[in-house]
Amino acid sequence: MIIFVNVNFINNDCNIVNSGKLNMELDLNMLESAISNQTKDAYVRFYNWSPKCISLGKNQPFEDFYGDLGIDIVRRPTGGRALLHDRELTYCFVSPVKRGQSVIESYKDISDALISGFKKLGIELDYAGEHKGNMRYCMNISCGADVCYKGKKLIGSAQFRSRGYLLQHGSILYDLDFDLVEKIFKQKADRSSIALLNEINPYLTQKELICALKEGFCEKFQTS
Repeated sequence: MIIFVNVNFINNDCNIVNSGKLNMELDLNMLESAISNQTKDAYVRFYNWSPKCISLGKNQPFEDFYGDLGIDIVRRPTGGRALLHDRELTYCFVSPVKRGQSVIESYKDISDALISGFKKLGIELDYAGEHKGNMRYCMNISCGADVCYKGKKLIGSAQFRSRGYLLQHGSILYDLDFDLVEKIFKQKADRSSIALLNEINPYLTQKELICALKEGFCEKFQTS
């Protein structure tokens, strides 16, 4: 069974805005609750960020290239490189790990659900090819299981496992302040490798997006 956490619509908007610190605490609490109860269910939470925030990967050192821009900084439980959270929808998925399933296999299961959800909106997504290099910003790097639109990365995800359970969260970009990204990471952003929802469909509401993603997750995980 799949359970959606705190998805309440008010005037067609989803009231799911928290600080970076609280968002990470809520994600970890969801994981710890699943482990404590030894649940067989999967849990999904959608949320936004305010104020804008930089998240660091679990093992990433705090480096001086973030600068003193007055932006919150938190550490994620998952790995990967630093990410600016601003104009996006983030998902968090928690479930037991299927027996014998590798990280990349479970990552692809979740990506399949995201791809299925976007298909219901008439947006065809696919897996990204590998795109690496000396890039500090997470969205400019992709592995074979990341989700892209016409070859451009749209969703950046990362996973963490603990005591037989997984937590995966990912960012779906509505828009991006590339100038701010370059100030933070002191490096030119590769704009050609990133897809933005506002460019794909500027009329798509957050409610429509969440409802479609819920359908995608249900189809993938309700009976699996």
